[in-house]
Amino acid sequence: MSATNGVEEAVAAAFREEWGQVVATLIRVTGDWDLAEECAQDAFAQALDRWRREGVPRRPGAWLTTTARNRALDVLRREAVGAAKLREVAVLARDEPPYGPEDASGDGSGVQDDRLRLIFTCCHPALPIEARVALTLRTLAGLTTPEIARAFLVPEATMAQRLVRAKRKIRNAGIPYRIPPAHLLPERTTGVLGVIYLLFNEGYAATAGADLVRTNLCAEAIRLARVLARLMPDEPEVLGLLALLLLHDARRHTRVDAAGDLVTLEDQDRTAWDRAEADEGADLLETALRRGRPGPYQIQAAIAACHTTAPTAEDTDWADIAALYGELARRVPSAVVRLNRAVAVGMAEGTDAGLALVAELEGEGELAGYHLLPATRADLLRRSGRTDEAAQAYLSALELVENDAERKFLERRLAECRSG
Repeated sequence: MSATNGVEEAVAAAFREEWGQVVATLIRVTGDWDLAEECAQDAFAQALDRWRREGVPRRPGAWLTTTARNRALDVLRREAVGAAKLREVAVLARDEPPYGPEDASGDGSGVQDDRLRLIFTCCHPALPIEARVALTLRTLAGLTTPEIARAFLVPEATMAQRLVRAKRKIRNAGIPYRIPPAHLLPERTTGVLGVIYLLFNEGYAATAGADLVRTNLCAEAIRLARVLARLMPDEPEVLGLLALLLLHDARRHTRVDAAGDLVTLEDQDRTAWDRAEADEGADLLETALRRGRPGPYQIQAAIAACHTTAPTAEDTDWADIAALYGELARRVPSAVVRLNRAVAVGMAEGTDAGLALVAELEGEGELAGYHLLPATRADLLRRSGRTDEAAQAYLSALELVENDAERKFLERRLAECRSG
């Protein structure tokens, strides 16, 4: 590997692992979201050049945070035309720990984590729920606007407008950068859980790019869920979310093969699943359910547990899974949830029953442009032996898919159907 490629890989790895911490620290220090993102981007650009000449630093995150902080200081100095700006420069120029979650919390929460404070700031009830989740994914995880738009199934321009409006709302309303006091935590919980859930989803099944799994996003989501569970140990949905993430993450290493190709759940090597992680998830789910307040994340965790506890794919209790999806659809009237239920019904009651539910979703049009809708139809048709129809559905899915690993999988299925 050339030195240039090595530096590029180091910068890419630093972006995946450190972006959220760098931006969160700068937002805490400057209070300016756009300036924080701009200076963080500038620091990563400088790293490409400086690290080639000076070598990759021992602590890339510290280097990036210090570089971005100095850049922000320079910008504020140039703009310091009034007393308020001069005070900002003075605050930014103070000697303080340059990097890491050990900074004092400063908000009375006792939680020393800039990234978790960033999530709670983004999830202020003054912001619409979609804006809360999208803004955190942008600033914390470094997801691009197109990636977030695909996660929400909306046009890129629509998502860009949401992000701009959310930042403006935070600035104009003076929303503080802090974890709220205990009596205000419940009103933020839904948004915070949604952020962590979508962060994990993007890591577990990336919407675009060469890799199906983005391990760093999965790990960050689990880390934040653990912090939140320590902060709110009596909230069953928090425990349910952590259980859900662990139950899915236990299978992460078997979702792709050595060549990076997708491996479906029924074909995964169950002996290679992380049993310790799966057992921890199951224990957390049991603890949550004992509270007697089941919610969407606990139901999804129960579905995941049905899969992880089945010794073989043939032993999967699809009838139970279909019933759980029915309850989830009642609580969360989402077209994606109904699509997942269609799969379970097709496996439990026969492919015709599943195809009927897929046809309803196609007729409603809410999932137009979502590649898993025709992909689900294709799989049910393939299982029923209707390979010619399945091939047409796989072609429709291929026109919509963005992830390379999923594309290769659909192409393999298409080839199988065409070969009979």
